Amino acid sequence: MAPRLLLTGVALLALCASGTQAFFWSFDGTSTKTNLQGGVNGGTGCAVCTLGVGIVEQLTEIHNESAIEAVERLCQMLPSNETAKCQELVKVLGPTVIDLIEQKYTADVVCKAIGVCTGDCRLFPAPAEGMAQSVARARASLPFGRLAAVQDLPAICDLPLLKDVCDIIYNWANNHEPLDDLDQDGFSPLHTLRGADWRGKDCDDTNKDVRPGRRPIDSDANLDSNCNGIFGIDPTTNKAYEDLFCADTPHYGIAVLGDSASAHFHLQPQYLNTTAYSNTTFDRLLFSIENEFDWPMMSASTAFAGPNDFAPDISGPDNSTYMVARNRNRCIHRDFQNIAVNGARAGSMNSTIVKTLARNQQEDYPLFVVYALIGNDVCNGHEDTLSHMTTPADMYAQAMGALEQLEHTLPNGSHVFFMGLADGSILYDTMANRTHPIGALHNDVKTKDVYAFLNCLQISPCRGWMNSNETLRALTTDHANLLSSVLENITKTQTFSNFDLHYFPNPLTEAIKEFVAAGGQAWQLIEPVDGFHPSQLAQPLITDQLWKFLSANFSDIMQPINPHNADIDKVFGDQGGH
Repeated sequence: MAPRLLLTGVALLALCASGTQAFFWSFDGTSTKTNLQGGVNGGTGCAVCTLGVGIVEQLTEIHNESAIEAVERLCQMLPSNETAKCQELVKVLGPTVIDLIEQKYTADVVCKAIGVCTGDCRLFPAPAEGMAQSVARARASLPFGRLAAVQDLPAICDLPLLKDVCDIIYNWANNHEPLDDLDQDGFSPLHTLRGADWRGKDCDDTNKDVRPGRRPIDSDANLDSNCNGIFGIDPTTNKAYEDLFCADTPHYGIAVLGDSASAHFHLQPQYLNTTAYSNTTFDRLLFSIENEFDWPMMSASTAFAGPNDFAPDISGPDNSTYMVARNRNRCIHRDFQNIAVNGARAGSMNSTIVKTLARNQQEDYPLFVVYALIGNDVCNGHEDTLSHMTTPADMYAQAMGALEQLEHTLPNGSHVFFMGLADGSILYDTMANRTHPIGALHNDVKTKDVYAFLNCLQISPCRGWMNSNETLRALTTDHANLLSSVLENITKTQTFSNFDLHYFPNPLTEAIKEFVAAGGQAWQLIEPVDGFHPSQLAQPLITDQLWKFLSANFSDIMQPINPHNADIDKVFGDQGGH
């Protein structure tokens, strides 16, 4: 079984840990199969190799076993249906990497020796003899022809097992609608693959007239046409329950048009922390892949799951714009849409993403929409990062283009809020010296090392903020503020027939300030793996900031409280759940 299992947790796990992030974060709406292999000095392929080899090396040390045994251990942790593909991939990769690991070369040296990584990029501490000497010695140790065989391998996304993962990623990069949607109404009965974890669950996927958010058909006396769990006739009054419980309270569905922060990108720290590995560590790996490593059902915008429903992969306090609105009016049950995409920016929002919002102007209720592109218009991995930021003119044009599309999508009476861009200048000072999960075994890799490694490969999600250069961080913040002012100015100068338009300052800075004042620490609100996204602990704080803002400034357009909520609960219970 030995060398035939080299990949298992190596390439698949490392791809999920670094490749998917690099791809999603750089998505611009025109994805190609080169995105996942981008960057310089080996780019994403180098990151995949370095993380994968590093994980195997750590397992050999923790369990005092050979590299082959460590790979076998890793294979057994992965979902069982991937074993055959894993074995096939190992045949391709062969014993070369195993040999170098057995000789105790560091992951950086191994990946440079086989030619996957080039240049001076390094994640782990350098060997005592120096990188150049160690790489030369490693190459010299390989049997004749072995190195050439490795260097002739196909592109990473053409390798067995990884090809399936890449194909899923490519599909999502261009299509943000439910994969399983028989009636093509934009809603699905299945949870992953852009289904009910992202949008209200469809209660009849064979009838496009039945979907969350629609106005009831014949008062839903005979069927639950809007999937909110309220239907039928009250035997006492002989009136439809929809008329009794819902007709007198305005109904606003909840939608977010956003990026990975709104989708709630979260890569499990235990995937990279080998000291925490167990037989259940990767039980939800395929589930995570199918949800693009996003957790919209735990997010600030559209959370509906319980705080421990997905533990230990993700857990913690949760609340959301949707749940607050639903608690105020149980009639909006399931009427939510999380149209957020990893790497989204103004251009891709206008060109593709906004088009996937599912709403019928004539048949559906109005929506409360948050347009939340909080970072990618200033974030990229390019060395000349400032020149690749969205210009104010383009920000204006793309935002206006998206609004014009909403004008022809949203039912009359809807509300749209632009959220300002985040101030990511806090990231570096907060996270730089914290031990990264990949360095947990020896406390030898800090988050600043990961930042530098990704910057060197030019696959960083945000070179401008994830950078030791304080001046560059300040310039990035200045540009973010400039783009926010563009959005705010649009709300002051433009009007639309079917919705009113408002501006909401980004809530993260205030949320962090209040959290720290209450005794918390800022790093707790940032994802430990990517050192970039708001953590689970931050999600309800973001929600709180939005509702406080609405209460203080727009109380007249908040979802009104339905006086029949208790009656709905008594008759319909959880209304069919989510």
